[in-house]
Amino acid sequence: MIRCLTESSHIMACAVDSTYMVATAQQIHHTSPTATAALGRLLTGTSMMGAMLKDQGSSLQVKISGGGPIGSLTAEADCFGNCHGYAVHPEADLPLKPNGKLNVGGVVGRNGLLTVVRDDKGHKPYSGQTQLVSGEIAEDLAAYYAYSEQIPTVCALGVLVGKENEAQILAGGLLIQGMPGVTGDELEQLEKNAAKLPAVTKMLACGNSIEDMCDLALQGMPFKKLDESKVAYACGCSKQRVLRALSTLSPADIRSLANKKTGYAEATCQFCGRKYRFSEEELQCLAATVEKSKNNK
Repeated sequence: MIRCLTESSHIMACAVDSTYMVATAQQIHHTSPTATAALGRLLTGTSMMGAMLKDQGSSLQVKISGGGPIGSLTAEADCFGNCHGYAVHPEADLPLKPNGKLNVGGVVGRNGLLTVVRDDKGHKPYSGQTQLVSGEIAEDLAAYYAYSEQIPTVCALGVLVGKENEAQILAGGLLIQGMPGVTGDELEQLEKNAAKLPAVTKMLACGNSIEDMCDLALQGMPFKKLDESKVAYACGCSKQRVLRALSTLSPADIRSLANKKTGYAEATCQFCGRKYRFSEEELQCLAATVEKSKNNK
C-alpha cells in the first residue's frame, strides 16, 4: 500500500494491491466466486480507510447489510491497513451478469445500510451510517464519505477471480479524497481523471504498479509519495479476548457451556476461523470470578 499527497496538500490518495489479503480471506472462509469479490472489495476498501486514520492505535469497522443472499458483510482494519472480515453466508453465489462480470450488487443487495464505526485512540468512538447506493461497495463507500463526513471521495475497487481456478485472485483499490482547502478546479480535474481510469484489476493485470495507478488518478496534479507499507489479512483474536467475551455471560450460563460428551466448550473466531477450547475447569474458574466480581459491586 502507498499513500500520496498532492503538492498543494489538497488531495490525498491511497492505492493498494490487496491480492494476498483477499486470497487469504477466500482460503479461510471458502467463499464462492461472487462472495470472494464482495468480501474482497470490502476488505480492500476498509484497508485503505484504516490507513487514512490519523492516530496510531486507531481502528475502524465497516458493515454492509444490503438484504442480499450473502447476508451482512463486516470488515475491520487498523491504522496500518491490516484488515480482516467475514460474510454471514460465504457460500452465496449468483449467475454472472450479461456482461460476464460477477454480480456483486446482486449478492450484496442494495436495500440496506452501510455503517462505519471509527475508534480514534483517546477519543469517543464515532459511528456513521448511510443508505446503500448500489451494493457494488466502491460507490457505497464513496457515498458514505460524501454524505456522512462531507469529504469528496473517489473510490475504485476490484477483485478478479479465476474462471478455471477460483484460487487465482487479483485484487486492489484506490481511495482518493479532497482535503481541507481543495479547490473546485482540483476536484474537476480529479473527476476527469476518474472518468478515464481503467478498472483496477485491468491495471494490475497489465502490469501497472500501485504507483502507476496513482499517476493516472492524479494526472495533472503533481504529488509526492508519503509512505509505503505491507498490508495483510490479520486477526488479533486470542484466548484471553474470548474469555473476556465469555465473562459478559451469567455464571450459570458460563458453567453450562461445556459439552457433556467432550468435557469442553469450543469457540470459533468469525474472522479467522481459529478455534479456542475451554475445559470445564476453566469455565468453572471463570464463572466463579464473574460471580465474585458481581458480589463485590
